[in-house]
Amino acid sequence: MSTFHLEIVTPDNRPFSGEAERLLVRTTEGDVEILPGHIDYLATVGTGRAKITVDKKSRLAAISGGFVSVSGKKVSLVVTTFEYADEIDVNRAIAAKKHAEELIKQAKDATEEAAAKARLLRAMSRLAVASKK
Repeated sequence: MSTFHLEIVTPDNRPFSGEAERLLVRTTEGDVEILPGHIDYLATVGTGRAKITVDKKSRLAAISGGFVSVSGKKVSLVVTTFEYADEIDVNRAIAAKKHAEELIKQAKDATEEAAAKARLLRAMSRLAVASKK
């Protein structure tokens, strides 16, 4: 099967570096699936999920913020957060969701409310990805 070189990078680590068959990623414009031979491409990554397929096996992850780039046979996913579904602490994500909901209620202005809503979206994304392990 055809592959492309995929690099996934966060500020803290490199969760994946190697050959992949597919990458499904949530961009700010919607989901995009990268396959071998994809045209050069650049998009902003939203909060949601990514699915990486290697050796015909797929693995889900929760992602947020960053960009995805396709250049030739190389794909780069540079994101603020990246957590594989099986590594998500569900209890921590539930607590983060509750905390974000409280922050929304207590927000003093639009900036605080927007920040709290972003935290809520990330927690909900983590929970959704973890439930689909």
